Amino acid sequence: MNTVITPVDIASRKNLDMRTGDTVRVWQKIQEKGKTRLQSFEGMVLARKHGAEAGATFTVRRNTNGFGVEKIFPLYSPMIDKIEVIKRSKTRRSKLYYIRDKALKEVKKRFKMAAVKFSTEDGKLVEIPVVPTEEPEVTPEVVSEEKE
Repeated sequence: MNTVITPVDIASRKNLDMRTGDTVRVWQKIQEKGKTRLQSFEGMVLARKHGAEAGATFTVRRNTNGFGVEKIFPLYSPMIDKIEVIKRSKTRRSKLYYIRDKALKEVKKRFKMAAVKFSTEDGKLVEIPVVPTEEPEVTPEVVSEEKE
């Protein structure tokens, strides 16, 4: 399988004004079945490491279906087609790793809110605790027995 690697415009990547806190869209080349396609990954830049050196990297985080997904991209990788800065933001830190914990606390808070429902009886709010229904765990042995 022959892979075609296009050269990277190093000057444009070096002068890219991308800082932590910015929202970026990274267009990544993905090879599937001998074909190359572009896939975007849009999120917030948590960290940028090693400046403009040859081994420079940047970390991008996004929330997908309630889960946080982070990717670390090499700045000068030929597998990155282009990097678009979508939104600028001013930050007071160079690394925004605390966003991980902040997002986790927010998710926990949402689950607590969903676990308690309120109903009105005669104009009064009454707290009704919601008990989550547990589904039985499916083990691989049980699944294989059901198929036979």
